[in-house]
Amino acid sequence: MKLLAVPGSLKRESSNAALVRAVASAPSRVDVDVWDELDGLPHFSPERVPNEHVDALRAAVAAADAVLVATPEYAGGMPGALKNALDWLVGSGELYGKRVVVVSAAPDTARGHNARRWVEEVARMQGATVRDSFTVAITPADNDAQIASKAAAVLQRTVAAVDD
Repeated sequence: MKLLAVPGSLKRESSNAALVRAVASAPSRVDVDVWDELDGLPHFSPERVPNEHVDALRAAVAAADAVLVATPEYAGGMPGALKNALDWLVGSGELYGKRVVVVSAAPDTARGHNARRWVEEVARMQGATVRDSFTVAITPADNDAQIASKAAAVLQRTVAAVDD
């Protein structure tokens, strides 16, 4: 299985980016590819010509069997940069028929549900099948080993959700 993991934050050291990188490093039979070029995407407009980052996003989604989106919650929703990335997939259709899992790394498992709901809705509107959505508690006190353990559990849950 080829899994595309997308960190939904522009902050390089965000909990969601750390989780995605740890998922990609977890020992597994799954080929995990991290796409972390959010900052290179131009603002979406239907008449705008895609740049190389848009092309890379579209190619990565098209090549993946499933997509794992890790989203922080900003002001009760997903970050604008992540929404912009998803908007770039609207007209080209790469998400259509894709299996998607949405995760949020937050200090508490009771958080992140609004951002996840927004990502779920946008993915479904583009024809994706959202197979699972959950929050993983990651705090600033977590060390690399703790994050790696949580990432392995996220990968296992993701594979279970998307494996046919």
